[in-house]
Amino acid sequence: MGHLRATAVVLGLSVLTNVVDAVKVNPLPAPQSITWGSSGPISVGANLTLNSQCGEIVTDAWSRSWNTISTLKWVPAAVEASIAKFEAFPTETPLSYKSKRANSSLTQVEVNIANCDADLQQGVDESYTLAIGQSSPSVNITSKTVWGALHAFTTLQQIIISNGNGGLMVEQPVSITDHPNYPYRGAMIDTGRNFISLPKIREQIDGLALSKMNVLHWHMADAQSWPVQMQVYPKMTEGAYSPQDTFSHNDIRGLVSYARARGVRIIPEIDMPGHASQGWSSVDPSIVACAGSWWSNDDYALHTALEPNPGQLDILNNKTYEVVKNVFGELAGLFGESIFHIGGDELQTGCYNFSTAVQQYFAHNKSRTYNDLVQVWVDKAIPTFRSAANKTLMMWEDILNATPHAHTVPKNIILQTWNNGLENIQNLTARGYDIVVSSSDFFYLDCGYGGWVSNDPRYNEMVNPNASVPTFNYLGNGGSWCAPYKTWQRIYDYDFTLNLTAQQKTHVLGTEVPLWSEQVDDTVVSTKMWPRAAAMAELAWSGNKDPKTGIKRTTEMTQRILNFREYLVANGIQAAPLMPKYCLQHPHACDLYYNQTALSEYSTAQ
Repeated sequence: MGHLRATAVVLGLSVLTNVVDAVKVNPLPAPQSITWGSSGPISVGANLTLNSQCGEIVTDAWSRSWNTISTLKWVPAAVEASIAKFEAFPTETPLSYKSKRANSSLTQVEVNIANCDADLQQGVDESYTLAIGQSSPSVNITSKTVWGALHAFTTLQQIIISNGNGGLMVEQPVSITDHPNYPYRGAMIDTGRNFISLPKIREQIDGLALSKMNVLHWHMADAQSWPVQMQVYPKMTEGAYSPQDTFSHNDIRGLVSYARARGVRIIPEIDMPGHASQGWSSVDPSIVACAGSWWSNDDYALHTALEPNPGQLDILNNKTYEVVKNVFGELAGLFGESIFHIGGDELQTGCYNFSTAVQQYFAHNKSRTYNDLVQVWVDKAIPTFRSAANKTLMMWEDILNATPHAHTVPKNIILQTWNNGLENIQNLTARGYDIVVSSSDFFYLDCGYGGWVSNDPRYNEMVNPNASVPTFNYLGNGGSWCAPYKTWQRIYDYDFTLNLTAQQKTHVLGTEVPLWSEQVDDTVVSTKMWPRAAAMAELAWSGNKDPKTGIKRTTEMTQRILNFREYLVANGIQAAPLMPKYCLQHPHACDLYYNQTALSEYSTAQ
């Protein structure tokens, strides 16, 4: 509700300075501005009808939202506990609710959209306003585009709740003005290391839509498997794990349509020239260097890959560019999205010991380096991609920052930064590149689960006396290169634009949480993704600081994300629990500090 301070006292809860903020209906991500009145709740009619002139996307989205509202009859757990105790809906003024609102109820949703035709692309306006007041029995929504209206619906889903007697109600008056801080708010799934089924991918899309994230970055294939059916090269799926572990063109189109209907863009990725073996080798073995080699951690001079299965496209084989063009062209046509991710990460120089063309390239000019070789890829591959399809290209930052790297990369390529946190963000934006932030030390959701390669004695303290030496980072990290596990607080507290100039900040398009799938399949993908991804959702939507005080609002966020986890589960998304349910039912009882402003000393004004 909006007015539960008195109820909190009756329940015997610790009345902390912002307990009312924790208990009231508290949508995630937090809106830019939300104002609750004091008139008490208004009931919601048996069927809220939609009035909108913007066609099927809006009407279908409202149909789904209303079905969710009327079926779930959602109520936050702290409020639910109060209902159970008092056998009535807890409100500060229950008598006024009964007397003033019994004959009044919301009956209509009025949606006014300025531009019904704006496409779902990078930078589309997603702002909206939502108002429920005493002057009209309507929910009034305005937005610049249909995509803002869809966000308004997901907010409404969280603030219309059960009245405890089989009906629905919403606190009013309420006024919300809302928009995202960043146009790119994404999560990545990886169907190359382990296959993830269509129902589970749709489940992730549902979670993205509910948390107002708008990008699913789909890392479709990797060296271990090629699950994508290709018309131009049908043999590529010989590199799939099985005939069942594949995606047809119709599967892909269906996912794109499903996501678009929910305001989510799908950005496909085919990683090149690294991470390329299965599938490519079935087209022409000559275009893949070091395929079938031992990845060689026994003799590091022969090391060919960071993980099995080794394989990289041969940069100096002209046939490579013919195949790349055909693969890229076919897949680009399946996605309406204007951005296509072409990888570019983690090239291993040892792999090219298996390429005769590369060895001759160095033999003919002793001054050449692997940086020169990577530049050949940039100079030949980028025009190849652009001739195949009109797409904005996106790459991992390795192409410019790693060893080896290209000397120059076109400034109109979006770079996804995942290494060295603020240092690389500073470096890339200072050089004028638009970036998406995926810093592994804050945003990688697959980290902290231990090493996954077998026959690995390095962090066995019983046999390795150096295992506990910090330099080795095996024992403490459990073999996980990017440990520790990224808690929702670590994600939410990341100030990724710290110390950037105003000009540099304009190059930060947004953020993305990757979930690599070496230890992920259908059984765990949702529990590893949710609700932690929702912490990033709010971070990129409205930020982690109170707009008035500049203090980190992690304390306030706690109840919001605990409630949102329950809401995800209620919607069929198998999100992991974050705390004992006691903490959810007793807001702030599990805080580390009684002082609710404890985080102020850790806040830094930007």
